[in-house]
Amino acid sequence: MFPIRDHNPSGGTPYVVYALMAANVLAYLGYAGIMGDDRALSHFFYEWAIVPARISDGHGYQTLFTSMFLHAGFLHLAGNMLFLWIFGDNLEDEMGHAGFALFYLAAGIGAGLVHVITAPQSLVPTVGASGAIAGVMGGYLLLFPRARVDILFIIVIFFRVVAVPAWLMLGVWLGLQFIGSLHADPNGGGVAYWAHTGGFIVGLVLTLPFWLRRGGAAFWSRTHGRPPHPEKTYKLAASRIPKVPRR
Repeated sequence: MFPIRDHNPSGGTPYVVYALMAANVLAYLGYAGIMGDDRALSHFFYEWAIVPARISDGHGYQTLFTSMFLHAGFLHLAGNMLFLWIFGDNLEDEMGHAGFALFYLAAGIGAGLVHVITAPQSLVPTVGASGAIAGVMGGYLLLFPRARVDILFIIVIFFRVVAVPAWLMLGVWLGLQFIGSLHADPNGGGVAYWAHTGGFIVGLVLTLPFWLRRGGAAFWSRTHGRPPHPEKTYKLAASRIPKVPRR
């Protein structure tokens, strides 16, 4: 289940989303040349990625910020930027450029702190924008629970694009992260599930003041739980493969 777009493009230009995407890509290109050198990469990540044991010892607090712009590979980067592009623009519309930038950074730092708290002695470097983007998803869920999101279902060789409400897609995603959090080794490598779960909750809490100032549940009534922009309808292009009639 992979989101590919929502049905309510931004009402303005999401400059902060674009700037964040550019910063992540440029940061990745800056160290992509050492991706094949395990020793150099380990040293680089030790300096700039979150290493919970270092922070627990009172060092490396700056990595709570720098780790948000580092990724373990191209697919890691591409997946995170896709989620940011889908869910970030409407949130930036509601919060304003400066407000959204501060929200994003706060959600990312909060997600990093949750990861440190749940694995305080881990020596495994943690990188990625996914904690901050999980915060964006939490804010999106609160403000636009009924926005339609197109997701791509991939089951072996079966592919299908289906439009579902945001609350369903994001709720399933959060549930999977929480289940992963309960079963993951807090001192091992792999996906930082607690950072995802924590970032989502931090983002939802940080969005509460915006939601309340707009009237809370009354905001949902006015907007029907969707971004206040015209909904866009997508149509699949007709196949160019010629049809062969049966005989």
